[in-house]
Amino acid sequence: MVVNPISKLSILAKKAQQDTILQMLQGMQSVEMEDILHTQENKEWLEKYFPENPTFDDAALSEYSEQLTQVREAISFIRNHGAAKQKIRTLKREEMDILSLENSYDKTKLSHFLSDIKDLQQQWEKTDSSLSYWQEAENWAGQWQSFDVDPEDDSQFTSFFLARASNEQWEDIQSYLKKSKIYYEINDTQKNELFFSGLFLKTEEAAIRKQLNELGVLFEQNPYEKSPKKMLAEAKDEQSRLWKKQKEMTKQIGKLKQQVSYLQLNEEILLTKIQREKAKENLVRSNYVVVIRSWIAAEDLPQIKDELFQVFNENELYFSLEEPTRPQIDENRVPTKLKNKALIRPFESLTSMYAMPKYEEIDPTPWMAPFYFVFFGMMVADTGYGLIILLASTIGLHFIPLKRNIKEFLRLFQILSFSIIFWGLIYGSVFGADLPFQLLNPTEDFMTIFMISLVFGGIQLFTGLFLAAKENIKKKDYLSAVREGFSWHGILIGLFMIAFGTMLVDSEVIKNSGIVLAIVNAVLIVGIPIIQSKSKVGGFFSGLYDLYGITGYIGDFVSYSRLMALGISGGSIAMAFNLLVGTLPPVARFTIGIVLLVILQALNIFLSMLSAYVHAARLQYVEYFGKFYEGGGKVFQPFKTDEKYINIRKKSEE
Repeated sequence: MVVNPISKLSILAKKAQQDTILQMLQGMQSVEMEDILHTQENKEWLEKYFPENPTFDDAALSEYSEQLTQVREAISFIRNHGAAKQKIRTLKREEMDILSLENSYDKTKLSHFLSDIKDLQQQWEKTDSSLSYWQEAENWAGQWQSFDVDPEDDSQFTSFFLARASNEQWEDIQSYLKKSKIYYEINDTQKNELFFSGLFLKTEEAAIRKQLNELGVLFEQNPYEKSPKKMLAEAKDEQSRLWKKQKEMTKQIGKLKQQVSYLQLNEEILLTKIQREKAKENLVRSNYVVVIRSWIAAEDLPQIKDELFQVFNENELYFSLEEPTRPQIDENRVPTKLKNKALIRPFESLTSMYAMPKYEEIDPTPWMAPFYFVFFGMMVADTGYGLIILLASTIGLHFIPLKRNIKEFLRLFQILSFSIIFWGLIYGSVFGADLPFQLLNPTEDFMTIFMISLVFGGIQLFTGLFLAAKENIKKKDYLSAVREGFSWHGILIGLFMIAFGTMLVDSEVIKNSGIVLAIVNAVLIVGIPIIQSKSKVGGFFSGLYDLYGITGYIGDFVSYSRLMALGISGGSIAMAFNLLVGTLPPVARFTIGIVLLVILQALNIFLSMLSAYVHAARLQYVEYFGKFYEGGGKVFQPFKTDEKYINIRKKSEE
């Protein structure tokens, strides 16, 4: 199964129609816009038909971007400064078509609302700044409050100073103060520092300051032109007044929390408009016409035409469709858009986590999904856990508005829950307790489960080798199909025949047939590179290296033992939790024991799901994909809205 065929769509229209066309394309979410101006292959026809492409006018983009910044600042301001008692009313996620979304945009109303919030924010910041000023004043005045000399009081004969020094230096400083007959007071003490003031004759000021400086004294200035005692009282009064004012403002801001949903709606609209304005940067324009080029899945073209022609006459738009060129494909410039049935689509997230396929490469998703489905369930294997996941995912999908990617993630787990339930029934396990029937008992039939795990592993490895051969046949590289796929099939089958004929049925015919089959295919693996390579010696050693890869298959098969190990360990942990609660006295068992059991089982569900998610993916990525899949394709990025708060409904979904 290959990826969705992609073509390049060109639309030629009147320049006045570009906004409407772009809005409709953005709402349909079916095209990936091309950067026409910076694509080398467009250079020739651009110079011929559009020699004077007008410069893009970014005034609208700047306006929307500035307004978006204001909206986000307003939301942040309201969230952080509104009264805690007032609940924020956020925008509930819902589905809207793009036209309905943008019709709710009122630029004038929004600008006035943002202006009011900005005024309130400036008042808050001014009040906050004043509070900081008076808090600093209080801190300073508190240190010097016992000093009651006003800076405005001037004496003809005396002067004073405010100073601080370390406690270690105070003894020497105090000795000098007494010796110089300076009147001093200790105003405040801290852990490592002491604050003091002094009164002295003006005639000795220069000598005193010089000597104190030499002793390590740092002089303080009074920045407030009032005595510390007066300043302290004033600072407390001002802070009290400002706190009351700020409290009232907090209530006022709190009332705006009801308008956060309105701001979020406009944020979504502005993000949509900004994306559309940015798309215009890559369009080709003249004074009268515009050219819009994009990648599109060929199957989506009829719908796009149908929707555009509901708005425009057929003679108003010109459509052109081009297939990807060989250089575009070889240079990996054609985006990959996966196309799978609804049941398989949720598994695409697992493929994209590894790497998207290149344009002409196989889409591994439908080949991987059945294995991941089986492996995941086998690793969790508890009917109770499966029912919990089924219930939670179903509620989330049908009753909770979620973003599209989260919905797809929940759909994945909804599908996987059926596998968990199935394997839980096979193992006879529900929340770690045994069901009346068990097809396989994990504690007794672990060897059987181990063999089943290896069988599943063998089936997946053989499938991977088949796909490797299939991909080479598609490229008409038949020798590589034998070398990378069918020969390994032969070797592995031969080894199984040898083991079967030796250990199970004691048949020389089966054993010898297996030996011949393995040797013939080993010769093919070594010999084909000799045929394909210009250097026969190099080809020989390349073939030997490929044959050495048989040792990796041992590790591959062993890796599938985790299917058994995780399934048994999860059930054992759940059983241990049940036994732990069961040892409690009856009163505790049916009170705190129930709460404890719910918490412990919830923890085990989380750990089991996480382990299964990671290890099942690892088996796909390492043991499976490595056999046939390369990846590294360019992801199809549809021209769409941001969908931060709103899901845009496409007409195909109506």
